[in-house]
Amino acid sequence: MNKLKIRDSQSKKLIFLGVLLFFLGLIVGLIVPFLANPRMGLSSHLEGIMNGIFLIVLGLIWNKVDVSVRWLKINFWLAVYGTFANWLGILVAAMFNAGKMLNVAAEGQQGPALAEGIVNFSLISLTVAMLAVCIILLIGLGRQMRKN
Repeated sequence: MNKLKIRDSQSKKLIFLGVLLFFLGLIVGLIVPFLANPRMGLSSHLEGIMNGIFLIVLGLIWNKVDVSVRWLKINFWLAVYGTFANWLGILVAAMFNAGKMLNVAAEGQQGPALAEGIVNFSLISLTVAMLAVCIILLIGLGRQMRKN
């Protein structure tokens, strides 16, 4: 498959996954009052909304990112992982009143060890993933800008 087809396919998938994540964020908004930590639930709701919008925008600009096919694939999966891990990790924290690393939203609460482990892993790994996404995007968009 050539680079243009891969880019086009990934663009469509990013937009679809963005709308899906936006929808999941809306669903979490409906259940916020029923979560163990409603404030953290609100954070998960907002993460789903904002990360969904980010994926949609990313899908719309994806054809302007000038990197190799290998880096396109890496960046695609990092973006998908980072955005969904952000929403889900915070949702797990809301469900189990976890989030020791999230002092403000967790209000000092600490949940079961497994929930804390999931939340901590998601927070650390999504941070690395999303920083990498932004670096790759900046390089790819910079290359495209210099071409014109």
